[in-house]
Amino acid sequence: MKLTDTNKFKLNFKKELDKFARKLEKYVSTDSGEWTVKGFIDVYKNIYTISSDTKIVSKILEIHIFPQIIEFAESIGYNIILAEKQNWYPDLTFVHKKNEKIKFALDIKTTFRRNHKTAGFTLGSHGGYFKERDKDKNIQFPYNQYLGHFCLGVIYTRIDFSDSIEETAIYQVQELQEEYETPNKKVGERDVTTVKNIQAITSVIKNFEFFASEKWKIASDKQGSGNTANIGSIIDIDDLRNENGIFSKLGEEWFDEYWINYGHATMIKDSKPIKITTLKDFLEFKGRKDLWEKLVAKSSVRKAK
Repeated sequence: MKLTDTNKFKLNFKKELDKFARKLEKYVSTDSGEWTVKGFIDVYKNIYTISSDTKIVSKILEIHIFPQIIEFAESIGYNIILAEKQNWYPDLTFVHKKNEKIKFALDIKTTFRRNHKTAGFTLGSHGGYFKERDKDKNIQFPYNQYLGHFCLGVIYTRIDFSDSIEETAIYQVQELQEEYETPNKKVGERDVTTVKNIQAITSVIKNFEFFASEKWKIASDKQGSGNTANIGSIIDIDDLRNENGIFSKLGEEWFDEYWINYGHATMIKDSKPIKITTLKDFLEFKGRKDLWEKLVAKSSVRKAK
């Protein structure tokens, strides 16, 4: 496939993904901005609210928007392949219906605002399949078979419950009850609260923002989760929204080379050998101090939990 054709497909996929992301806020939110998911219901019509734990919220959000993703893929002429195992990359592989060589990787990344300015993600491994790009270990297809690697980012605000038990309460809703039914008072030893309608139940998250980006454009030069080999994102929300990562003015090739060599390449600094773990040091190591002016300054990243 010619480079011009590759770029054409990539630009078109990104354009459509941007439009799709802008539609999702209304799909998951009430008019007041709360998440439309209030909890889960059993056969006795007890509604169990969910925890605001990030892993739980992330998984339910993925399930919530998945039907929309299926419709989106169909509308732009792609099939979707789900990751065969939980820890495989990516979450979703988009394969063009008319040309199976056209593939895009999409990870769904969710996180909550630390304040009104900052949030952050991990963007996948910089070991394994990222380095050995013709291998298929822990990845749906070899890394170099994808024309682009994208993120669908979801940023939200967590509701601040004064009591951690409150966010996992049990409710019965009057509008769901038949006339002859008597509301439950307890489930096991736990009290059941009766409310008039579902809207009376407080959602655990609110104020969503969705955006789409190529992974390298929102990457930082720091790991995102302690000792594991994960690439961290930038944390400024405006920069995430505008794809203004530390590599964004340098290009994807520098992103690839830096993260392939992260923590392995060594340079002499102040007469001592050090492992290279900053992009500025890496450019100096490569003899390209002239590119320092292209570095986007906001490169710090949160430590993912």
